[in-house]
Amino acid sequence: MTEPLILWFRRDLRLADHPMLTAALATGTPLIPVFILDPETEALGAAPKFRLGLAIAALSARLEAMGARLILRRGTAVQVLHALCVQTGALGVMWSRLYDPDSKARDGAVKAALKEQGLTAISHSGHLLHEPWTVQTGQGGAYRVYTPFSKALWQRPVPPPAPAPKAWPVPGVWPASDALADWQMTHAMQRGAAVVLPHQTCGEAAAQDRLSRFVAGPIAPYKQRRNFLAEDATSGLSENLAWGESGVRQVWHAGWRALQEGAPGAEHFLKELLWREFAWHLMHHFPNIAAQNWRPEWDSFPWRADNADAEAWRRGQTGEPVVDAAMREMYVTGRMHNRARMITASFLTKHLLTDWRVGLAWFADCLTDWDPASNAMGWQWVAGSGPDAAPYFRIFNPKTQAATWDPDGLYRRRWLAEGQLQPPQTALDYFRAAPRHWNLDPNALPPRPIVDLSEGRARALASFAQGNT
Repeated sequence: MTEPLILWFRRDLRLADHPMLTAALATGTPLIPVFILDPETEALGAAPKFRLGLAIAALSARLEAMGARLILRRGTAVQVLHALCVQTGALGVMWSRLYDPDSKARDGAVKAALKEQGLTAISHSGHLLHEPWTVQTGQGGAYRVYTPFSKALWQRPVPPPAPAPKAWPVPGVWPASDALADWQMTHAMQRGAAVVLPHQTCGEAAAQDRLSRFVAGPIAPYKQRRNFLAEDATSGLSENLAWGESGVRQVWHAGWRALQEGAPGAEHFLKELLWREFAWHLMHHFPNIAAQNWRPEWDSFPWRADNADAEAWRRGQTGEPVVDAAMREMYVTGRMHNRARMITASFLTKHLLTDWRVGLAWFADCLTDWDPASNAMGWQWVAGSGPDAAPYFRIFNPKTQAATWDPDGLYRRRWLAEGQLQPPQTALDYFRAAPRHWNLDPNALPPRPIVDLSEGRARALASFAQGNT
């Protein structure tokens, strides 16, 4: 066979543990890998788009080392893919499935248009351990609670990951490609790009090294140490999973091997992967989870729209040290410790009574490990409006949380410059990254609290009762 296949890469920027690539290689035909900067991708926030650009560059370099090329094209997916098939004489297109509503709508239109032209259009698994529609309750519906969902999946076999190919079947002629630099993936980051860049671990090889280091050490005490804010006690794989530089099946099997070899924290780590799975299960079955209260009874809750307090929260200027430290960590590194995400989200939605969607949008702009399903479920879980077996009104106390999970104050000192005679570079970097018009000064006094924690808690509980949620 000489006619090529187009491989449409999206959030699967790797070569190993890649069902779509494995199936394509089995055809024996030349393969043309493509990434499309379509309107759905253009809509990404500043930090996700910046990090995606790095992932694209890493995959492109990997392919070039094999004598192949990653073809870059800009435009709507339907038009670009059809044009490529015409230009190259391709038999059709393969891609890995995604499950957010925008991707599903786009992919459905692509599949219909290609088939109408008599072309092959095949989607594959690869982003999740199990396809969402294959996981059902005893009554045949979608799961709404994590615990029974995780129990249903715990013993379900996960296919072993396939290795990366050693050679790439190249076409006789490569189609033209855009230059990645012309896409200006870093533009919206402005001066923050140079600050955030050193904190990224990009590409499949780096992701594999990160996984190996984790299972060789930190996975053992993971359950006990993962919540300590200043410790390097987590896998750090969120960015690599978000962009598909790590295959989730590969990560699952590495964790499972560690469990069988006696690492006590491996079970909890595997259950965190199931939380990711649960988030995508919910987004597939309840596509409005990122835009509407998952529990409709919360529609009457008196959320505040965007406001001055929320702006102070965004800028790390609330006067609550652990909250401000976390918000600055995100602005400097593109990521935030998971415990800190819960603390900051609770503070915004409870103490400041601000709509969870305000926070969701800011995280979607600032996180280099942004995952639409995990972000939506996480915000709704903390806000109280989302899926959970115990839907009581949680209110995280930042001071108690800081005392428990940052007992020596190391995390706060790492990210807060004000009040320190010799602040570390991590704390000063926030002022390098922040927009100049914020007029922030590392030598200023620490910001004053914008809300009394006791009063904020009482107000939240009163609003909870008033909203009759």
